Amino acid sequence: MWAAKFARNLLFRTQIATGISAIARAPVIQQKAASVFSTPAVRTTQVRSLSNLQPRRRKFKKAQKGRVPVRTGGSTKGNYMAFGDYGLRVKAGVRLSANTISAIHTMLRRKLKAIKDLKIWLRVFPDIPVTTKGTEVRMGKGKGAFDYWACRVPKDKIIFEMRGNGLNIELAKDAMRQASFKLGVPSEFVVTDEKTKQPKKEDLPPTTIPFQQAK
Repeated sequence: MWAAKFARNLLFRTQIATGISAIARAPVIQQKAASVFSTPAVRTTQVRSLSNLQPRRRKFKKAQKGRVPVRTGGSTKGNYMAFGDYGLRVKAGVRLSANTISAIHTMLRRKLKAIKDLKIWLRVFPDIPVTTKGTEVRMGKGKGAFDYWACRVPKDKIIFEMRGNGLNIELAKDAMRQASFKLGVPSEFVVTDEKTKQPKKEDLPPTTIPFQQAK
């Protein structure tokens, strides 16, 4: 008698549990069906804003201060025009912050907003984290907190290039002159020609020049 009653109770509980699980699975099944028959998602590409120049990811969040590289082996990387018609070249090593680069880019866009199809190329990018510590802080207690992003620019490197329809040499030279005020180091205006254009690999000077002969 008790065995039959126990079997009926067990069957009743099993039916209730099965019904509850089916009800719980219904939204999931409907969601899967909707995802199968729905239109595929459109993949969008992330566009980097020039008002917030920083690397997307970095292995270490802090870095040593380092020094601006001094080229002693005859390297000419970044010394030639590669994209635009006019450029700005620094004549001394400098460490530029992301805010400085963004300010120069904004100034160039506003100065030359009347030029159609204006394109500005950044030949440098701030990817070095700079940390600072407060004033009157004793030595030790670890490295300071992150402050801003910066980049090390060696001597004779071109940092900006631009090109546009109707952009003549007078307008470009005046815009680059105003941009040079924000650098804090001597700079020069560069025009693309046979001397400043990126040479071919076979025309490059050898990179094994002795130190006393390097310029």
